[in-house]
Amino acid sequence: MRIGLISDIHGNRVALDAVLDDIERSGGVDQLICLGDVAVGPQPNESLARVRELDCPVIMGNWDACFLDGMPEVHDEIGLRLVETAEWWASFLSDGDKDFIRSFAKTLEVPLDDGASMFCFHGSPISYDDWIFAATPEEDLARMFDGIEAPVLVGGHTHLQMIRRYEDAVIVNPGSVGLSFKEWWPRPIRIAAWAEYGILTREHGQLSIDLRRTTFDVDAFLELSRESGMPHADWWIGCWVRE
Repeated sequence: MRIGLISDIHGNRVALDAVLDDIERSGGVDQLICLGDVAVGPQPNESLARVRELDCPVIMGNWDACFLDGMPEVHDEIGLRLVETAEWWASFLSDGDKDFIRSFAKTLEVPLDDGASMFCFHGSPISYDDWIFAATPEEDLARMFDGIEAPVLVGGHTHLQMIRRYEDAVIVNPGSVGLSFKEWWPRPIRIAAWAEYGILTREHGQLSIDLRRTTFDVDAFLELSRESGMPHADWWIGCWVRE
């Protein structure tokens, strides 16, 4: 079984198409799973439409939920910029778009071979707002994965690719399709000029995890972002690193 893992598209249809093309060039997959945060970005409708065409399972992300339930309360300058921009992107969603987002699953368990399974989530199994990093303390992971016995644990949210052991399981984060972070807090966020995804292969009890990056037309994407009229466009575009 060969499973494609995509996450955190963030309204970047240009990067999503590049990832899907790269998957096809590599031989395709038996199943594709999206780990959430599809629409919050300069191409919200286009990204939702493409994911809907894929007819794949989609996990609810924190920004997906904000598009339905309202924006988070923030007080810092960067948070306020993000919320104002997200509110503007959300204004373009149709009732059909919102109905599609409501269909996203909180979590998903995917059967593999030999009776094993893969457990999918956005932030953690208990909250799409949780962060799991390479250095997250084991006691925090124990709280997040309490009662989960799957040997493969797959989530997104951090925009950072990761493979990490936890007890008898492996935690996988395929990174972000549309907003890959080159630098993260506490430094200023710098967005990388590539799209990330993963391919998980399970055959005869053997597990292979391939974290991948591919290029996309970043300049074209940023130009359409600027032309869209989105708030704080110059600041947002300035976060991208293109060298």
